[in-house]
Parts: sequence; C-alpha cells; structure tokens
Amino acid sequence: MSCFCRSVSLVSLVSVVLCLSLWRTAVCGSHHLWLQTLNDTHVNSQFPRGFLWGVGSSAFPTEGSWDADGKGESVWDRFTHGSRMSVDMADVASDSYVLWDEDVQALQYLGVKFYAFSLSWPRLFPDGNATSEPNWAGVAHYRRLIRRLKDVDVEPVVTLHHWDLPQTLQERFGGWLNPNLVDIFADYARFCFQTFGGDVRYWLTIHNPFLLAVQGYGTGAHAPGMRGERQHPFIAAHNIIRAHANAWHIYDRHFRCHQRGRVSITLGSHWVEPLHGQTTSANLELCQKSMEAVMGWFAEPIHGSGDYPASLKASNRGVLPEFSPQEKMWIRGSADFFSLAFDSETLRVVRGLARFGQMVTLDLRKVLLWVQQEYRDPDVLLPDSGWFSDQSVGVEDTVAIYLLKRFIKQLLHAVSTDGVKVLGYSAWSLLDGFEWNHGYGMRRGLFYIDFMQPQRHRIPKTSAHFYRQIVNDNAFPDNHTQHIIHAHFPCNFQFGVSDSTLQVHLSPFSPQFTDPHVYRWNYSGDGSLRPVAGMVLHTRGSQCTDFLFIQRHLLLLEAVGASHYRFALDWSELVPSGDVSSADAEKLRFYRCVLSEVRRRGIQAVVTLYHPSYRSPSLGLPSPLHANSGWRNHSTVEAFVKYAFLCFHEFGALVPVWITINEPNRLTEMYGGSVEDRRSVVRHTLLAHAKAWHVYHKHFRQHHGANVSLALHADWVEPANPFLESHKVAARRFLRFELGRFLDPLIGGGDPDACDSHDAGSSPIGFTDDQKAELRASLDFIALNHFTTHLVSPQKSLERGSSLMTDSTWTSSPMGQAVVPWGVRRMLSWMKSRYGNSLPVIITASGVDDRAAGDDQLRQSYIRSYLQEALKARELDGVNLRGFYIWKLQDGHGLQFGLFTSAAHHSRPKASVNLYRDIISRRGFPSTSDPRPPCQRADISTSCRFCSHMTESKPLLFFSVCVSFIFIIIIIICVLRKRKRRLTTQQLHH
Repeated sequence: MSCFCRSVSLVSLVSVVLCLSLWRTAVCGSHHLWLQTLNDTHVNSQFPRGFLWGVGSSAFPTEGSWDADGKGESVWDRFTHGSRMSVDMADVASDSYVLWDEDVQALQYLGVKFYAFSLSWPRLFPDGNATSEPNWAGVAHYRRLIRRLKDVDVEPVVTLHHWDLPQTLQERFGGWLNPNLVDIFADYARFCFQTFGGDVRYWLTIHNPFLLAVQGYGTGAHAPGMRGERQHPFIAAHNIIRAHANAWHIYDRHFRCHQRGRVSITLGSHWVEPLHGQTTSANLELCQKSMEAVMGWFAEPIHGSGDYPASLKASNRGVLPEFSPQEKMWIRGSADFFSLAFDSETLRVVRGLARFGQMVTLDLRKVLLWVQQEYRDPDVLLPDSGWFSDQSVGVEDTVAIYLLKRFIKQLLHAVSTDGVKVLGYSAWSLLDGFEWNHGYGMRRGLFYIDFMQPQRHRIPKTSAHFYRQIVNDNAFPDNHTQHIIHAHFPCNFQFGVSDSTLQVHLSPFSPQFTDPHVYRWNYSGDGSLRPVAGMVLHTRGSQCTDFLFIQRHLLLLEAVGASHYRFALDWSELVPSGDVSSADAEKLRFYRCVLSEVRRRGIQAVVTLYHPSYRSPSLGLPSPLHANSGWRNHSTVEAFVKYAFLCFHEFGALVPVWITINEPNRLTEMYGGSVEDRRSVVRHTLLAHAKAWHVYHKHFRQHHGANVSLALHADWVEPANPFLESHKVAARRFLRFELGRFLDPLIGGGDPDACDSHDAGSSPIGFTDDQKAELRASLDFIALNHFTTHLVSPQKSLERGSSLMTDSTWTSSPMGQAVVPWGVRRMLSWMKSRYGNSLPVIITASGVDDRAAGDDQLRQSYIRSYLQEALKARELDGVNLRGFYIWKLQDGHGLQFGLFTSAAHHSRPKASVNLYRDIISRRGFPSTSDPRPPCQRADISTSCRFCSHMTESKPLLFFSVCVSFIFIIIIIICVLRKRKRRLTTQQLHH
C-alpha cells in the first residue's frame, strides 16, 4: 500500500532549501540570543486553550517482567545482569507490565491529556527481527494499554525505541554501529505503525539519541556499555539519524493519509551561558558550539540543512561520517514537529563532555527560544522534562515541586511572552522506576513506589498533587493578585524614607563667619589662599547651616517629597564609654542640627536609638558594653535606659516618633553560643525597650507627645509544601517565633492555646511577674520592616523549628531578594488577625537592591507593587496601616538599595525617586475621575514662603545687613563731615 500525499518538484524543493538556508544565515549568524535581554515581566498565568498536559515513562525502567510471556533479552537486561548493578536489577522495576491499569488510574488522577511511553522492542520481537512472527503477548499488552488510554480520553504518544535494543541485534550486528540496523529498524517501525497506528496520533522514533550514542557507544555508562574508538559515537549517531529518517518516510508514504498522525524524534538538550557572564565573541561562539555539539548534532540534519553543523564537522574531521547529497535531501525535514527532552541526565553528561568551558544552566525557556530561532519556529512537544530526587525521598518531595514549577514558569514565558509554538508538556516521569545506570538510587516519578514491597503500590507524591493542580487549571500557580485598586491613602499617611545609622559628619564644615582671618588669593601666582597679616574680623558662633553634609543630605530628602525621615543615632559615637555623663557634646550638637534642619523643611523625624550592625565590631554598642557580653548582660539594659533618657532630653522637642531598638529579632542571630544566650538577648532587649518606653511616658510624653515603639524584621513566610500539614505548622511556628515572642509580651493577643510545649514561638524567656507588668502595653504602634517572602519547611534541629528556602520562579534581585508583593498584604492581615486593630501599624522599612544607576526598573516595580498591596490591606482588609517607608535614601558604595547613587557617584537621583514622589503627591493610586482635591501639607516650621526663603539664606542676609550698616555709617560720616566743614567756613567769615 502506498499513498503520496505531497508532491513537490525538484526545482521548487531546491529553491526552498536555498531560501531557507539564506534565512538561517541572516538570522542566526550573530548568536544574538545570548545578548538578548528577555522580558521577565508578569504574564497571564493561563496557558493557551487546548494546551496538552501529559506525563511520560519508558519501558525498561517501569515494565519489569523482563523475561515474561516470551519477551526477549534487551541490551539493558544484559547490562544490569552482568554488572555491579546486579543486586538491583530491573527484573520487576515498577511492574507496569502487570499493573498497567493502575498506571492508567494514576493518569486519570493527574487529569493529563497525553501519556508518552515507549514500546519494548524485545517484548514485541525477542530477536529484533520484525519480518518474523511477533510475540503476540507483547502485542496484546500494548493494544490493551493504548485502547484503555483512548477510552479514558488520554492521547498515547508512543516512542518506538527508548534505548532497550534487543540483545540479539547487539550480538549479531554490533548494535547501532552497524548500518544494517537502519533497515531493521525500518521493518520494526513499519510493523508498529501498521499494528497500533490507528489509535496513535503522535509517534516518536527514538528517544534522546545523544545519550544513546555517547553513553552507550562512547563512555560505556549506558547499555550496551561499549568503550570504543573515538569515532564510534559518531557512527552510532549517523545510523540512528538515517534510521529515523527512513521510519519517517515509511510513515509519510504508507500511513499518513489514513492515520493522519505525526512523527518526530526526541532530542535531548541542555543550555549554556557564557562563563561569568562574559559575552565575548569567543564565549558566544563556544556557547553556540556547545548547543550544536549536543542537540544540533541531530537537529541540524533533521530540522535544518540536512547536514551536520559546521562547528561539529570542523571539530571532528576524520571521525564524523558524511551524508551523501541524496541522504541530505532524504533526512532534511524528516520530522513533523520538534520533540524536545530537557532533563537531568543530558545536563549531567554535557557538564563533563560538551560545555567548552561555559556554564551549564537549567533554562528551558532559552532552549525553546534557540529552537525557535535556529529551526524556523517549529511546533514543539516536550515529552520529557523533569528532574530527580534522592532515593531516600518519599512522598514529601518538596524540592521536586519547585524544580517542576521552575520549568513550567520558563515554559509559560516561552509560550506567552516569546511566542514559541509549544503543543504540550510532559512531566517526567509517571512512576519511580529503575533509573538506567542509576538503578534505584534516584527517583523521578510523580508517584512513589516502595521497591522493598512486592505489591508496588502507586502512591501520589506531593509533586503529583502540584502537577494535578496545574493540569486542572491549565495555568501556572500564581499567588500574585493582579487586580489594581484605585484609591487614596489618607492625608495623614506617613510616606517615609528610612535609613540605618546616620554617621556623624563634623566635616566638611563651612568656615564662613567663623574664621576671623582675611585671605588673599593667588598673590604669589600659585593659586593658593594666604591670610593677610594684621587683619582680623569679628566672627559669630557656628550654626547648623555650617554642617555641609547635613545640607547636602537633606537636599536629597526634599527631592523625594517624603513626609517622614527615619534614621538612627550612633550610640557608640554619642556615648563611646557607655557612660552618659561623658557624652560627646559636639556630636550631640550635630544630631540636634540634623533634627532642626529636618523639622525646618517640614519633614517629621523618626529616630531610632539603637540600630545593630554586623559591620560594627561592637554591633553598634559602645565598646565597653560589648566587651562586657553586650546584650547578654543585664547591665546593657540599664546603660540603654540612661542613653534613652539622654536622647529624649536632648532631642525630644524635635522628634515626634521614636524607635528604641531596630530588629531585635535579627540581633539575636548576631549572638552565637547557646540557646540560653540568645534567649537572654531577647529578654534584655525587650526589657530595655519597655524601660525606655516608661521613661518617656513618665518624663517626656506630656511635654512632647511623641509615640514610641520598637521595629521588628517582619518578612512573610509561606509553607514550602502547601500539600503538607507539617509545613503549614512550620509557617505558623516561624511567625510566632519571629514576631510573637516579641509582640506577645508587649501587646498580648494571639491564641495562647495554639502554642504547645514543643512550639518554638512559646520558648520560655524567663520574665518575672513584675517584668511582665512592665512589658505589657509598652508600645504606641507596631513598627515592621518588611522586605520579602520566604518558604518555610520543618527543621527540628534549629531553634525556630524550621528552615527557609525561596521559590526560584519569583522575581529576585541581584542580591537574591525575592520580590513578592502579596507577602506584605498577608503579613499585615496576619498582624490584624493576631493582635487586633487597636494599634496602628507602620512599615518602617521596605526596599530592594537594584544595580541600575539610573533607570532602576526593579525598584520601581517593587515600590509600585508593594504600595499597591499595602493599599489593599488598608482598603480591602481593614488593616490600620498608617505609614510606609522606603529603604533607603542613598547608596553607600555600590549600587544597592538607594534612591540616590552614592556621593562618589555624584548623588544622582534614580528613576524611582520620581515614581515615589508621584505616588506621594497623588497619595496612592487614584482613578483619573477621582474629584477629591489633594491634601494640604502643613508646614511645621513656618507657613511663610518668604520667611522660609530668608531663613534658608542666612549667610546672604547677614552679608546684606553688614553692607547696609556700613553704607549707613558712611553716609552719617559724610553728613557729619559736611556739617563740620560748613561750621568751620562760617567761623572764618566772622
């Protein structure tokens, strides 16, 4: 039977080949993919309607029954029986030959649309000869499976050969090293097309020929285990490519018209990036060479030019076989779609053989783009994509979830953003099995199998639950709340900027009006200033405007338009000895000037008394206190209270908001030692805060009326594995440990019965009844520093009972901080549910690092999205949120968190300054039709613009007064002299 569905004249075909070759040269010659910046902005989480979700497996790792019902021996049976792996033979494996119906039930549980599996060649033809009588038991098995799949609406995607060559063919012909296998495989393919083709729409001839050729006939790591000459992998690959093309043409000529299926070959790939990100032309060439040496080795003949890549031929002269001109025409185009495998084994082999000094990465999106750009945008099917777990991992395979999620997120970007025409995706694999040369030492299944038990029950892992959710939703799981609300923050909302310790800068200092000398410039021609001897001017005392740092620093702050500025005093500089009686008066004056100038500009100061720092050898404490065990010693509590009294007394009239200690929950991590040592730090910082609060309440609140709190680091956490109750419990314990052990004593609230004796959040701190009374209600508002969201899993060996990880699919900063806007809303909602709404909440620090010197798009997105989620917390969730402060004003050295670059980089504003200022001016995200007028911002110092201008121009004003005074004196002298001269003249006349 023969049916020619397509006919193209030779002249037309040659013209098409010529045009397409020229197109590929023009498009692909520059290797521009490695220079391309991909669009990583948020995309719709939905996959296209009709997208095919599947799962895969192969015969040898799963079927077992290695010699049952007439099955012949495969090269893998011989390889495992005759090697060190004999104790872990695949004779039973997952027992899918017997339990195939349970496999179908597993497919139904997942809800997938296709099942990619392979036929066992030696099960159908024990001697490999498809012209002889088949093993009808094997034929019946696959007919049952395929028909059952069709009954439950699962499309079979069938691979003819997944490495398990009949051992007879290896012994008689030498396997794929013999060109006779091209025709032998053709006979086998013809039989399968004819026998099963009526129910199969997608055929895959051979799975990952790169691994078959290299591992089977080069390194010997795979069956048949040959460690031959250098040319052997190339000979095997040459025959495999010819065998595939032959099978495709058989289907095209004899079966396509009535079966209407599609045929391809599954090619394995990796991805490489230039080493250390150095995109030199040499590195780009090596990256391209690496891709061509693995996937291009097979893809270029079949999907491209019909011949091997030029780089492969140049590197392997004398060992790489050649295709005849007729073969090139025969092979080229012998695939109806591009079938791609992206898995761990190919990447592992490439790292050792074909990375050419570049960096192998897990980037499925880039691979799909490379295929799109190299091979004229073909339809792509992924029948094999996945990773592995260690053999000890059971059903709780949390890491596997996030690797799978990573691949699917990359797939979504490739489909939705880059327009790659992906037909479907298959997670690999359905079941744990005998993983080739790794045996039972690794697991790749969505369903767990206990190989120590004879029953081989299929138990869904948590990754199966996760994948089932994706399949059912036809969407990437995304917690991001995409809707934007249009609303205002209230007029008294605190839009702030937050900094760490503001270092004392006594210089540069303006000498104007404080230096009594008069100078002459360039008198000797050397461009220097020299004092004029004998001339001394009257001077005035120094003023705050003379601190040039303050003026320059606050000029940046004014440009932001913030209503509040938070910074910390340097305890170790103000009171170096720890004894307030020896406080540094000049440094006190510096901070007083800072606060005065902040107030004069209409900005409210939020002052932190103590901001611990890893960079300080003493953690920001006066050195004597740190040397005396720091916060582990109760004496530091008393020293802090005295220091707080000093600051309240010196600066209280200028400070409306005080933070006693910044992030005491992070401070505990700075102290190693025993658990008791860290608990003593918690106890002492809480007592120090409470005592300072009572000092302010008793001595200063009536006069100054400020609010006092302490600021806690408050990142949100999610259970790493949402399908496990133990992870949900770990998340709750983490929040109680991080926040509850500090806020519960100060506020109360929460559910005391929720903490059991094993709860990390209820670890005994050791307060007396008097101390508990002192702690209670010593908080005027809740201050939280929120930056990101983490994933948490149980870890009993840690004090907090959990360990942290991150989701690689989240956007992250150069320093690895995940950008998770919805986390701030969930944190605020948790605070409300645990502590009620009586105390206002202020986000006193929130920001992200961004290495852009000008257009800091990551930070702009962060500010916009985090403030939007904060607004939702206020408007939709009813959280009593009163403020949000961006961290921080200016970079220190490198480009990191600052709204402005460092002084060394000329203090340039980044684009986020204008964005934040615009949000502040509009008080949030109002709709264009919102008629409400803007808030009238009250000026704390003066409402007189002229007065303000004159105040800012004190030196000029003083100079003008002096000139005027001198001018008046000159006039008076002139008048007096003129009068005296007149009197003298009159006397002479008389």
